[in-house]
Order: sequence, then C-alpha cells, then structure tokens
Amino acid sequence: MTDTSLAVEAWEALFRAQVAVLRQLTAEFPSAEISFTEYDVLLNLSRAPGQRMRIRDLIPHLLLSQPSVSRLIDRLATRGLVEKLPDESDARGTLVSLTPTGRSLFTRVAVVHAESIARRVGGRLAHDELEQLAELCRRLRG
Repeated sequence: MTDTSLAVEAWEALFRAQVAVLRQLTAEFPSAEISFTEYDVLLNLSRAPGQRMRIRDLIPHLLLSQPSVSRLIDRLATRGLVEKLPDESDARGTLVSLTPTGRSLFTRVAVVHAESIARRVGGRLAHDELEQLAELCRRLRG
C-alpha cells in the first residue's frame, strides 16, 4: 500500500468513526434545554480564561459559519446563558461571556454527556489507546 493510499484509508476510517460516534452522542444528548451546538459554545467558553472569548476567537472552535455563530450567540444571550460585552481592547470587537445561569446549565449537561462519551469512546478503547488517540488527534489538528 502506498503512503497516499494509506493516508486516504486512515482518513476515511477516522471520518467514519467520528460520524458514527457523533451520531450516537447526539442521539443520547442529555438535555432538551440546550442543543448539541449550543453546548459546544458553552463548552468553549467554560474553558476560556475568565470564561469569555471574542466572537472571532470562538468561531474557529465551532463547526458553523460566522453569521451562524452570531445568531447562535444572540439566541444564547436572549436566554441569559451568555452575555455580549464590548471588548475594551478593541472597540470593533465583542466578547461573549458565560453567565452563572449558562455555567450551571453547562455543568449539569456536561456531567451526563461525559458519561455518554466515556461509554461510547472510553468503553471501546484501553487507557493507553485513549492516550494515543488523543495525541494523534492533537497532532492532526496542529
């Protein structure tokens, strides 16, 4: 098998595994209060310094276009889960901050979602395989 063929085979295996696991996790997603995509925004904010990010810095972490992210942020702000703030370092920028209500909802959903991930991913791979998978994915992203 050539390097190109092997790379294509590896990509297809990774892509199909990701789709299968994501479908399972989406079907098991634990909350009617928040969508999987909304959860992803709250997850990224929860990991950011001060639990806030500029919208333009949040966009690369999500699988949505810029206009879709802006609409999603507006919906989350209307529900009190995030707050939009002016960026004091750049008047053109907007910060998005996780509110206490958003943090509470995220935490409740994250606990159940993590259990689902542990079953779907952790239950099928050994500890050292999980470490290797995480490292390989970090390298592919980098």
